[in-house]
Amino acid sequence: MAAGGTDPQPVDHLTGWPAEDKRNEERSLALKIVIVGNGKVGFSLAEQLVREKYDVVIVDLREDTLRRAADALDIMSVKGNGISAATLIEAGAPDADLLVAATNSDEINMVCCLTAKHLGAKYAIARIRNPEYNTGLSDLKRNMGIDMVINPENATAVEISRLLRFPPAANIETFCRGRVELIGFRLLEEDFLVNRPLHALSDQVKQLSLLFCAVERPGGEVVIPNGAFVPQAGDKLYLIGRPSSLDQFFRLLGRYSPKVKSVFIVGGGKISLYLSAVLEKMKMRVKIVEIQKDRCRFISERLPHTTVICGDGTDQELLESERMTASDAFVALTDRDEDNLILSLYAMQKGVQKVVTKSNRQNYAGIAQTIGLDSVISPKLITAAQILQVVRGMQNSQGSVMNTLYRIADGSAEAMEFTASANTRNLGVPLKELRLRKGILIAVLARGGDIIIPEGSSSIQEGDSVILISRDLRILDLNDIYEDEGAFPVQGGSNEH
Repeated sequence: MAAGGTDPQPVDHLTGWPAEDKRNEERSLALKIVIVGNGKVGFSLAEQLVREKYDVVIVDLREDTLRRAADALDIMSVKGNGISAATLIEAGAPDADLLVAATNSDEINMVCCLTAKHLGAKYAIARIRNPEYNTGLSDLKRNMGIDMVINPENATAVEISRLLRFPPAANIETFCRGRVELIGFRLLEEDFLVNRPLHALSDQVKQLSLLFCAVERPGGEVVIPNGAFVPQAGDKLYLIGRPSSLDQFFRLLGRYSPKVKSVFIVGGGKISLYLSAVLEKMKMRVKIVEIQKDRCRFISERLPHTTVICGDGTDQELLESERMTASDAFVALTDRDEDNLILSLYAMQKGVQKVVTKSNRQNYAGIAQTIGLDSVISPKLITAAQILQVVRGMQNSQGSVMNTLYRIADGSAEAMEFTASANTRNLGVPLKELRLRKGILIAVLARGGDIIIPEGSSSIQEGDSVILISRDLRILDLNDIYEDEGAFPVQGGSNEH
């Protein structure tokens, strides 16, 4: 179903621009976004939004971070306090479609949203990280005028818990309220998929309700595969389907491993706190190593069933004395990406079944892959994807509803879930008759209680949950996937086979 033509792109005769580029530009310029706080999350979000040509303004008190943003992203910046009405007015908050408060202070973020909404901002998102605020979030949002709360640490913890639930996967994304999963995994030399076209797989594999929907090659090339595609050792394959089908596939592959029962965590920050609470509910034994005594005491009080070790998690002797290698899983969650990579490599070399690494630096992703670390989690990218989903939904209030957005293949592709509406084009038309843009794959149709891996005779119906894989495209609506007018232009060349 990954299809596309070579027809010339329509041109707007007044501007000389490609007609679709003009539509893209108009959509982007319609939204004005103010980001308060230029830390890791704020800068990463601004970077993504600028790439998609949104009108972005950064607000921060630190002149050096503003200079970095201005130099790297070529955007407007305002120096000042985000809770100051004068600062927000200078940044354009009264006319903003969206304000994101992402400073290091939950309280400042809340007041910033309150002030911005009072000034006229249409939508406000606050980063709130303190677990103590979790219990009263609904009241907080209502009283403070906050439209959405994001918690990067909690979202990261949920992502890690999925990986620990299913160790063979390098990453797991969920759709349709958990009824569909997308799993990425690295191919090994001994895997039966290697050097065999996908159409030649055994009937035992073909009968499973799953689809090979994307491939990330070692050099960075991202492919939407068809039946003729030949996987190679080192490829990272993405599979989508029912959790039960994915489970069966990994059993056939010989990758099935026993459930994780014990987890060793280095670093006692907020992510560790959220993660350990989830793992306790999953009946896993958790051991945390944290160097700060006060933090150890705090964690022990909050998590009575978790073992807390006060010490240096980068100390090899400590790791050996605490029997790190006897754990089923190792998670590196220190504040230093470099330490996390080294610790993860050590755990992997010692034979720990599942290793998960936190890293916010994109340039480390290639290093991690080279040394065999596939389960690398980035809190800032998770947060950016959450906000991008909101932004695209704001642009497309009259069209198909975007329920989920994930960045996959190191950010080179997206997996999205839409709900088809009465305004969705080509309802009831067999997929084989549609001309989809290059780099688009309709991967799953969820209809009622049915999960459908579509064939050529399948069609989209009103109310369907439609899961798409998109490479190098910015999709706002189901109507943007077609080759004819109304679709967005393809960014970059095609890698399709």
